[in-house]
Amino acid sequence: MLTRPLETTGLAAAFTFEGHRLCYTEFGTGDRVVVLAHGLMFTRRMHAPLARELAAEGFRVVTLDLLGHGDSDRPRESWHYSIPAFGDQVLALLDHLDVDRAVVGGTSLGANVALEAAVKAPERLRGVVVEMPVLDNAIVAGLLAFTPLLFAARFVPFGVQAVAKVAGLVPQGSQWVDVVTDTLDQRPASMAALLHGVFFGRIAPPRSVRKRIEVPALVIGHQRDPVHPFGDADTLAADLPAAEFVQARSPVELRFDPQRLTAAILDFVRRCYAA
Repeated sequence: MLTRPLETTGLAAAFTFEGHRLCYTEFGTGDRVVVLAHGLMFTRRMHAPLARELAAEGFRVVTLDLLGHGDSDRPRESWHYSIPAFGDQVLALLDHLDVDRAVVGGTSLGANVALEAAVKAPERLRGVVVEMPVLDNAIVAGLLAFTPLLFAARFVPFGVQAVAKVAGLVPQGSQWVDVVTDTLDQRPASMAALLHGVFFGRIAPPRSVRKRIEVPALVIGHQRDPVHPFGDADTLAADLPAAEFVQARSPVELRFDPQRLTAAILDFVRRCYAA
């Protein structure tokens, strides 16, 4: 049973992969499928507005809670977590849905997961939407940003539990308030395992591998964010043989002023299915 009704306009469901339950929500119907993956410690709810927009244009959009996030299982061992493993989960979702090929997109962690899926099974992807990738220039900033959270989860678990309890008291119903409370709803041991597994594993395909990704790509980057530096997105767009680059005005443009970037994503997805 799902722990909360995530979307009144989507169909929530789950499947089992390698012994763990992974939850997802579907918006729309049809053969033109788009899968969206969330950022680190976020949940599938963060992509609900974009999913609804794409579904309104005739696409079947699936938002997935990766292992350790949202309503999916949250094992306590770090070896369960890695970005390549998350890529496998996206491909397993396509198998579960009997979808041969799809456009896969994501933000931050989800962007890197989309790249991993493109490396593992390029024949399964029509295109990738990569927003705010975390590559070579972001490693130090990422460690500085998330190491305190790892420390807190390992050594001050009652603090993480207290924050989660307070977040659970906040009324549901507002998109971005719900996204924040979902993110704060952490379990210390699982959170520590997740962060350890991600940051001490392969963050992204190396540049030599990225240069061989021939799947069409839309790369979205922005400035003034050390965890998602503009240089990473710009370099990635140059590395990928079939990439287009769009510069966002801010890290939150797609969330709070989404019309321009949503239109760019919609145009790209349409062309992926027209090819």
